[in-house]
Amino acid sequence: MRQYDFSPVYRSLVGFDRMANMIDAAASQAAKSSAGYPPYNVARLSEDKFQIELAVAGFSTDMIDIETHDGVLTVSGNQSPSAENDTVEYLHRGIAERGFERRFQLADHVRVSSAALTNGLLTINLVREVPEALKPQKIAIGTDLIEPDGKLIDAKSGKIKKAA
Repeated sequence: MRQYDFSPVYRSLVGFDRMANMIDAAASQAAKSSAGYPPYNVARLSEDKFQIELAVAGFSTDMIDIETHDGVLTVSGNQSPSAENDTVEYLHRGIAERGFERRFQLADHVRVSSAALTNGLLTINLVREVPEALKPQKIAIGTDLIEPDGKLIDAKSGKIKKAA
């Protein structure tokens, strides 16, 4: 990711320092999130079931934290370089020994149902549970109309009857 120098923009935005700082913060946040570590997959298993898989080789369950707050799923891992690796001279070092934090914006009524770590792959299962009050309801069409006060209006004659 390229780093942009916004200092020429700052000179022309006198009095708009806050906006310039927001642009700078957004650019640096985009650079951090594009680092791509750890890589992940998002899969739809069915209409209301989803799965997130993160490749977290070298992490154990006690090093990983999963939490949800205000519709955001945050997965973070804390790992410090081990002291035993200091005695070894590496010719190539491709396995990252660093912490990470990934955030996922969850849709409405989606909750985490389970999480498991197997062979360096963290699997997080998500379920969408829409409350009954928000689900579409089928309305039956009848021939008689019942008024809110409990009176029944016969559709054929238009006369008011007592509701049963």
